[in-house]
Amino acid sequence: MRILFMGTPEYALFSLKALVEAGETIIGAVTQPDKPKGRGYELCPPPVKVYAIEQGIPVFQPQTFKNGAFDAELAALAPDLIVVVAYGKILPQSVLDMPKYGCINVHGSLLPAYRGAAPMQRAIMEGMTETGVTTMQMAAGLDTGDMLVAVKVPIGENDNFKDIHDKLGAAGAEALLQTLARLREGTLTAIPQDDALATYAAKIEKADCVLDFSKNAKALHDQIRGLSPFPLSFTHTPDGKLLKVIESRVGDKKAPDGVDFGTVLALEDTVTVTCGEGTTIELLRVLPEGKGRMSAADYIRGRRLRTGDKLG
Repeated sequence: MRILFMGTPEYALFSLKALVEAGETIIGAVTQPDKPKGRGYELCPPPVKVYAIEQGIPVFQPQTFKNGAFDAELAALAPDLIVVVAYGKILPQSVLDMPKYGCINVHGSLLPAYRGAAPMQRAIMEGMTETGVTTMQMAAGLDTGDMLVAVKVPIGENDNFKDIHDKLGAAGAEALLQTLARLREGTLTAIPQDDALATYAAKIEKADCVLDFSKNAKALHDQIRGLSPFPLSFTHTPDGKLLKVIESRVGDKKAPDGVDFGTVLALEDTVTVTCGEGTTIELLRVLPEGKGRMSAADYIRGRRLRTGDKLG
């Protein structure tokens, strides 16, 4: 089959590399335009573009699909199938309908759960112990297409966003190859989603990153790891400085009665903080305002906190 790949970030690379290594005919890679990064605002190409150029795959970076802006190029490419993985733009119906076998998407959840922009982060933040990937036949709605192949992935109690990103990237590549194999065999079955079971994984906003120590330690730990290593959850120290949290664990100390939420209970190798329901959380790695990432022990040695201080 003549396959056109659409994807942008590192997550998409797992599937693109799997297609290349399997010997599939990749006729092009469509990715987002280069974006300025860093202090110098230099234009940086997305990971899919870098890899595609290395492999000699033609790269296309349309600014828009509106009003048939890419239809002529797409018709000239004449793909049998379009594979979409974390591309970042909504495809119009004209694009979805063009290939013989339509468009297949690799989505980072077990649909119909966690439709939307941040399925990996939300699953971790909500304390789920299992997630996965689903390939689906793309339709006009947001992640509403018929399901094709699903692969389950466990979420460990200390897995963070990076851990699950990599696990789901690998699982997505596996699911995609299974999907193509069944398509060729004529055994691929499309299963409609049950909309009544659907949940939505909204894009991560700044408000999602604020640590509320009135919650119990498990909920805070899930929030911290779901947002690590990026964009990171945060609180403020008594002097008003921003303190982002990279890594944590649920504490084994009980919060004393009558002590406010967010109170620094102990400063040893970790920062132990009181939380809701009499629980405590230990901050293991942090990113203080104006500083680099560091262990809690190094942060404590800088004498930036004292026991009895209140965070938040």
